[in-house]
Amino acid sequence: MKLQAPWEEVKERMKENDFRLTDDDLAYEPGQEEELLQRLEKIMNKPRHEIIAYIESISFNSGIAG
Repeated sequence: MKLQAPWEEVKERMKENDFRLTDDDLAYEPGQEEELLQRLEKIMNKPRHEIIAYIESISFNSGIAG
């Protein structure tokens, strides 16, 4: 994933847009991208490429998400 905004900012925007997501769901440390994406695939019921596109969209579009 390519992020422009810091992960904490992206995480908060994701929680605002999807009430199902929690801090635990969005826990991420560098090198643990695989674990994050696997959790989100299950919760969001979307394929990995859509989740990555969604996260990158939030990161690159400050103030615009969803």
